[in-house]
Parts: sequence; structure tokens; C-alpha cells
Amino acid sequence: MLIGKFEKVIHKMKQSCATQAPAQKASSVNFSVQLKTLYLSFIALFFITLSSAILTPNQAEARGIIRDAETENLIRDYGLPIFRAAGLSSQNISIHIINDKNFNAFVVDGRNMFINMGAIMQAQTPNQIIGVMAHEAGHIAGGHLSRLRAHAAKAQTLDLMLKILGGALLIAGGAGGNADLGKVGQGVFTGSSQQTFRSINQYRQTEEYAADQAAFTYLTRTKQSAKGMLETFEYFASQAIGTLKYSDPYVRSHPLPRQRINQLRQKAERSPYFNKKDSPALVLRHNMVRAKLYAFTTNPTFVFNRYKRNNRSLPARYARAIATFKSRGVKPFLPQINALLREYPNNPYFHELKGQFLLESGNAKAAIAPLEKSISLDPRNAIIRLMLAQAMSQIPGKAYTNKIITHLKKALVKEKRSPIGYRLLASAYAKKNNIAYAELASAQAYFFEGKLALAKNQANRAKRKLKKGSPQWIQADDITSFQPRR
Repeated sequence: MLIGKFEKVIHKMKQSCATQAPAQKASSVNFSVQLKTLYLSFIALFFITLSSAILTPNQAEARGIIRDAETENLIRDYGLPIFRAAGLSSQNISIHIINDKNFNAFVVDGRNMFINMGAIMQAQTPNQIIGVMAHEAGHIAGGHLSRLRAHAAKAQTLDLMLKILGGALLIAGGAGGNADLGKVGQGVFTGSSQQTFRSINQYRQTEEYAADQAAFTYLTRTKQSAKGMLETFEYFASQAIGTLKYSDPYVRSHPLPRQRINQLRQKAERSPYFNKKDSPALVLRHNMVRAKLYAFTTNPTFVFNRYKRNNRSLPARYARAIATFKSRGVKPFLPQINALLREYPNNPYFHELKGQFLLESGNAKAAIAPLEKSISLDPRNAIIRLMLAQAMSQIPGKAYTNKIITHLKKALVKEKRSPIGYRLLASAYAKKNNIAYAELASAQAYFFEGKLALAKNQANRAKRKLKKGSPQWIQADDITSFQPRR
């Protein structure tokens, strides 16, 4: 399991927000410096509140995302039937797990869904998290984000006009000594933002209702219960009673009036699948991931208190094994993971965990066998392949060079923007004295790190050695000709 930074996803989010700013469309108007500053500040506040209502791009980048094969596979299995039911299969929606223990899930465009680690950890059943994902899929299928931004642009244009009018009245009242006129101007000026936010919130409420109805449709089509979604919404609605400053981001980003909950309950209870339970196998997978996330992100002392030694359930043993490594190292960890492997020899994530902790302990050679076994059990998993290539690359000599290249080529088909993957590939090609391919891989690593000048330098060097028009030459040329959006 790895916790890292947002790479191009967050960069694209920033660009998206920038290109949506209505100020660009109004650039021909000769505003005063003060009004420009006020307007742009309002836009910034709006997009922090709206487009990532729970998490701004900078906050997301700071907190990072979690990359874990087991967790991602589970969440993907939750989402695929819903996406098919919503007609979103062709959009190849990426699900990103944010390293944040608050309960939250949200979308920012038609291709990316974000789920806080805390949502998975707090969801008591798979059906609860599936219901939340179905709701977010409703936002994507309905095109709510783009329409909401268009509505916001219109509302903000009106807001700006009211501010200009209010400012003019204030100036006129002050210049003419007309206090009443000045008061009118002040009222117009201060009331415009309130009207804008009221308009936006009303529009958002409509979209929330629409996403509820869409989620119910998707759950019915996939023969799943809406009870989990209802339980989640009811819990947060009850928590929000009596305060307008409720801390949980899910309440702030998903208004939950009682009328909406009641309507959803009436419809959900009429479904023939309302009392359908999650399968025991899926519940076990869900609890295994919850235990794993808790163990990786919590002080070992708390893990041992939560999953006490007399708890012999599989999730408890899993969590204690992870906490043992974190608190005492690899030696006492190995008997615990080996015991799990004797009972469940075909669990790819037990083998992965063993390999990961051996690698982190400096024993790359011993890590190779369990990681290879993990890949044999889950051959499509690119994250584990990258880890295996990393372990092999730490072995002196060239014995593993060809295997490293093979694993990395397969991994990078899915993990197209992995700087570490391209760095490992560059090193492997250098060992084979294939300098052109090494320079190309190095250029790709720099490119996805955002170091464009270094990327172009390496790509130009690779182009001089590659056959013009070859796939590799075209890749290098794409980097050298790349111009960032302004």
C-alpha cells in the first residue's frame, strides 16, 4: 500500500477550474482594480465551496492519494456494475482514494470519482459505500458538474452587475451627500453575494434530488438494495441537526434535508431488493480492506487495542500483522503473515504484503518470490508489478534486467503516468546499453514529474538516436512539442 501525491489528475482539476472562471469572458469590460479583486476572490471562494466542496485541489495534493491493489480492486468491483447500469462504461471512470479519514465522496468531472479513505472505513457494509458511489455516478451521468458551473457563471455575472450598481450608488451617495442613496447602494452591494449563493444552493439541491433518483435506478437495475444509501444519508442528516457548522465534509457538500430523506425512504422501501443482503464473501473483503486501511494509517497501539489478540477473525489478524511490522519490524511480522498464507495460499494480497515488508526492510531478494506469487494470482495488477520491478532492480548485476523490462511494460499500460515506473525502465535499458530507450524513459519520468525542461532535453537526445517515425520517436517528439496550457 502506498500513499502518494496527486499527479496529473490534480493538475487537470486546477486547469479545469481556471478555464471555467467567468472573469475570462468578461475581460473586455473595464473594471476597476478593486472590483476585479473582489470578483476574483468571490470566484475563488465559490469554486473552493462548489467544485470540490469537500476538498480543494491544493488540499487534495497535500493529503495525497492511497494506492493499494486490494483496496482499488474492491472499490472497482463495487463500481463497475453501477457504471454499466448508468451507461458510463465507455467513459473509463477512474476512482481515486484520498488519504483522509473524513467520510466523503465526490466527483469533479465526467471521468474521475474521489472517495475518502474514511468513507470506506466508516461504511459498515459494502452496500453503504455502493449506494454513495451510485449517487455520485448519478451526478456524472446527469452532467451535473458542467451544468452547475454554467449556472454559477450566470449567477456570478448577475452578482457582478449588482456589485457594480451597488458601488456606483455608494459613490453617488457619498459624492452628493445623500445618505439614503448610500444605504441603498450598501444594501445592493452586500446582498448580491447572498442572492448568488442562494441561487446556487437551490440549483444544487435540485441536482442532489436527481442524483438520488438516478442512484435508485442503478441499484435496482443491478438488483441491489438502496438501504445502504438511505442509512448513510439518514446518519448524516441526524448528525447535522442543530448546527450549521457541522464538521463532516459530506454534510457540507451534500445537503440532506429531511424531505429528501423521506422521499428516498418511501421509494427505497418499495423496491423488491430493499432487504437483500451483501454476500458473505463481499462483506469479508470489505472488512479486510477496512482493517488494512486502519492498520496502515493508525498508531499500532490503537490497532492492537481495536483488534485484540483474542479476536481471531481474519480482518483482526490481518490488522495485527501490519501493526506488528510497523511497531517491531519484519522478524516478528513474518510468522504472522506465514500463518495467514498457510491458511489462504491463494490470497494475492497476503503475498504482496509479505513482499512489500521484506522490500521495505532491505531484503529485496527475499521479496521477489512472494511478489511473483502475488502477480501469478492477480496478473492484471499493475501496482504489484511495479513493486516487483522495484525489488528486482535492487539486485546487483543484469540477471533480472529482461524481467524488469517485461514487468514494467505491462505495468505502464495501466499506470501510464508513473514516474517511478519510467525511472526503473530507464535504469533497466541503460543496463542493456540501449541508451535511446533509456533517454526516452527518463524523459517520460521527468514529464510526469512536471519537469518539462528536463523532459524535453532527454526527449531531444533520444530523438537523435531513434529511427524517425518509429513509435518511440513519436513518443519523444510528443514531449518535445508539448506546450502547457496557459
